[in-house]
Amino acid sequence: MTTTPTFRPATLADAAALAVLVDIAGEGAPNRLWLDIAGPGHSALEVGRERARREEGGFSYRHTTIAEIDDEIVACLIGYRLDDPYDLSGVDELPAMFQPLLRLEAQAPGTWYVHVLATFTEHHRQGLGMKLLDVANERARETDAPAASIIVGSWNEGAGRLYRRAGYEQIASERAVLPPDLPQSGDWILMTRPVTTGALS
Repeated sequence: MTTTPTFRPATLADAAALAVLVDIAGEGAPNRLWLDIAGPGHSALEVGRERARREEGGFSYRHTTIAEIDDEIVACLIGYRLDDPYDLSGVDELPAMFQPLLRLEAQAPGTWYVHVLATFTEHHRQGLGMKLLDVANERARETDAPAASIIVGSWNEGAGRLYRRAGYEQIASERAVLPPDLPQSGDWILMTRPVTTGALS
């Protein structure tokens, strides 16, 4: 058995695993949203799987890099370059949960945005997060983005430490609006770092 990860583009067959990883990254908030969409008697994760199978949109397998160890999916990176200029028209009509996130994205136009970075629990502390941030840096360089960006909850101290260690710095924050039954509270923090020619670690 090896602990060295390999990276590949996601495929439609990865959609179920991506739904779980996105819910892990969102600390349960995606599942609440998907459950509302699915309705009684239906699976929230099936809604997540369908979203992962989309050809377009932020949460799409086409924007995803899979990390595998011994042919097992262990983590993922979902990201893409943000529009420049960034269009905020209609943001006030969206659910309140998403508005602060979009306002923060608008403050990093043209950057390569790390939308999701997630690892299955049993593979934590193996350096996968930093390796995937290296992949994000490569993707940003390939698209000629001037910087990479990421948004993290102020309550997620472990993720914040990882991003700072990778060279990300806070540039803005917005109060988070989360489902009332979730224990988290605090701010969404926008962090950016310049694109480099070498590994971050």
